[in-house]
Amino acid sequence: MTAQTDTQGSVTAVYKVSGMSCGHCEGSVSAELTQLPGVTSVQAVAATGEVTVVSEAPLDEEAVRAAVDEAGYELVDRA
Repeated sequence: MTAQTDTQGSVTAVYKVSGMSCGHCEGSVSAELTQLPGVTSVQAVAATGEVTVVSEAPLDEEAVRAAVDEAGYELVDRA
């Protein structure tokens, strides 16, 4: 995961997820991650396997992993 804090105090993190192959996959992962407390934006890209999450504070990686697992995919690495 790559994380950076921007000037408004939000944190942007990029995760690598395996198994996404289409827009439905992107939507499933995004829907689960959006439910995490503090998450303000999620962008999943099946072609690269990258999921960009913007949140109010750094997220617990295990919570992110659980959300991705719930969607049916696997958090494999930090991008």
